[in-house]
Amino acid sequence: MAAAATISPPCALLSYQGLRGALVSTRTFQSAKNQRQCGRAVAAPISAKFDLKPPPYPLDALEPHMSRDTISYHWGKHHRGYVENLNMQIVGTDLDGMSLEDIIILSYNKGDILPSFNNAAQIWNHDFFWESMVPNGGGKPSGDLLELIERDFGSFEKFSAKFRSAASTQFGSGWVWLAYKANRLNVGNAINPRPSDEDKKLVVVKSPNAVNPLVWDYLPLLTIDLWESLSASVSSFHRVVKLIMYLCSWKS
Repeated sequence: MAAAATISPPCALLSYQGLRGALVSTRTFQSAKNQRQCGRAVAAPISAKFDLKPPPYPLDALEPHMSRDTISYHWGKHHRGYVENLNMQIVGTDLDGMSLEDIIILSYNKGDILPSFNNAAQIWNHDFFWESMVPNGGGKPSGDLLELIERDFGSFEKFSAKFRSAASTQFGSGWVWLAYKANRLNVGNAINPRPSDEDKKLVVVKSPNAVNPLVWDYLPLLTIDLWESLSASVSSFHRVVKLIMYLCSWKS
């Protein structure tokens, strides 16, 4: 599977302002539905087809740790399938023309997940996963990020151990994330719905299937996809998690 196709630039981190915008879009989306139900003429949005973004490096750039065949299959088949399915799923609907982040927030529906959520979230998750690694990466981050890790986990080594433990204890497919937890109201966070200054910290969180921290208004910094590790032996699984830590591309 070639990676030289003309694709949109790699995704950037979604800002909190972007999440607030997504919540505003929810109201706009609901208003548009009400207008249709009342028989008012509403212009259909311009269709915005989502593209398959390649990893931000050649498909063989992570060898010998991760082979070209592994990335090509995971990106060229699984990731591509999510993109193609979402494009077919939203055409002609109220979601057509919205940003990927808006679709994720809307279709998550505070836990009452709508059909388009899995494809939309898996696209975002995989874009972010490819960017969580870099050739010859790894090691400790620096600057503010390292200070926050040491503040919230005690040390980088303790964070690394917690991240690996979370990955090795996730039941079934899913994701493990390093994220900044803001925890505001009205984001469907059933874990800790009352915001507090103590919530403004880095956390390691697990999410099942396609769920990602955007739906809790957390800011993701690093992730590992656990799907490809399900059929591996325990020792191989731990090597995969350790590999991600070695190849990680820290986002500050």
